[in-house]
Formats: sequence, C-alpha cells, structure tokens
Amino acid sequence: MTIKWVKVDPLVMRGEPFCYGTRLTVRQLLQLRRSGYDPARLLAEHPELRIVGIAHAYRYAAEHRDRYREFFERDGSLAGPGLTAEDAALLPEDLRVPGIVVAAKPRAAARGSKASD
Repeated sequence: MTIKWVKVDPLVMRGEPFCYGTRLTVRQLLQLRRSGYDPARLLAEHPELRIVGIAHAYRYAAEHRDRYREFFERDGSLAGPGLTAEDAALLPEDLRVPGIVVAAKPRAAARGSKASD
C-alpha cells in the first residue's frame, strides 16, 4: 500500500491539508517550525508523526507557496529549522529539498565560508 502522507478532505479538518495518521495540518507544522521546533522536538511531542510525513508536509507547502507564503523567507526557504543532513539521508532523494525539507545553511556560516575562500 502506498501512503499519501498529506491528505486533503473537505470533511476533515475543514479541508485543510493534514498529515496522514494525525490531526496536524500542514499549516500547524509550518507554524511550529517557524516557532523553532526542529523535527526531533516535533517527533517527541507528536509521536504519531513520522519523519517522512514531516518531509512531505514541507514539500507540499513548497508546491503550494501561494497558500503558505507567510512561512517562506525572502530567499525562498522555509522559516525555522528543517531536517539535518543526517535525518534527510534516511529519506527518498526526491524529498531532500534544500531550504525546504533540509535546513538551509545559516547565513552567517555561509558568509564566513566565503571569507575564508
């Protein structure tokens, strides 16, 4: 059986896209991420979630930017912490979207590495 990790049903959660097997909407996950929740904390506080479900929710948001524009930074990345490279290594390659699923590189570190080149 193939799981559709993000579902949209007009009879569930007032039609808000939600994560399979949970009562968490994509919007709620984005709000938590913007508030500083990393995937480890999300999983600890919501054991019904799966890392692949979180990744699908983030990718869904990227594919529906008009609906979730307030959660995106000017550079196009999602606000807040994403998955680490180690967490993302466990996902299928099509879910390892930099700045969306995988945490964007910190701006200060990126500038520091350019200065040392």
